[in-house]
Amino acid sequence: MMHKTRIKICGITQPDHGVEAVQLGADAIGLVFYPPSPRFVTIEQAKSIVSALPPFVTIVGLFVNASKDEVNNVIDEIPLSLLQFHGDEDESYCHSFGMRYIKAVSMKEGIDLHQVCEQFSSAAGILVDSYHPGIPGGTGEKFDWERIPKELPRPLILAGGLDESNVKISILSVSPYAVDVSSGVEASKGVKDSVKMSQFIRGVAEADVQLSQH
Repeated sequence: MMHKTRIKICGITQPDHGVEAVQLGADAIGLVFYPPSPRFVTIEQAKSIVSALPPFVTIVGLFVNASKDEVNNVIDEIPLSLLQFHGDEDESYCHSFGMRYIKAVSMKEGIDLHQVCEQFSSAAGILVDSYHPGIPGGTGEKFDWERIPKELPRPLILAGGLDESNVKISILSVSPYAVDVSSGVEASKGVKDSVKMSQFIRGVAEADVQLSQH
């Protein structure tokens, strides 16, 4: 059976970058609604990105410790497919919007992913990212993939320092449901690079072919 690793390109800030990501083979794009991020988009910017996209693309809204009102304002205006929570949100908060969601976990020392899956049993998937004090993701730093258990009860999304040079080996090592990249396919913060996106997506395809042969 053909192995298929889903691809999310996060931190899209411009309509043409979103369209290009999808044309190159991304399954999902991420919109960052976290003002301190260099990839932050306003509701107006998000609208222009989403309206440029073709159908059958998963649109993910990323939030960090946002108030319920902030999240609801975005949900009311933007047709998001999924919510992604990158802060200290608990399960009841994440679940309260009546939408499917992903919970991101920073892989600091002592994190037990089985416990996280249990805690967030209503999550559509668990995203694992590098731990960096004070910065919730997008740091471009990788962590030790050996720390990820082989069998988890929720779909695993691998993030943290992925780029075209290591995405293939990361998939062969971890065999995640999906990979999530932001800074690894950028020319500069918030500006996606089409060559890097293309090479990254090719790396995923090569890993999938290899896994399908086993």
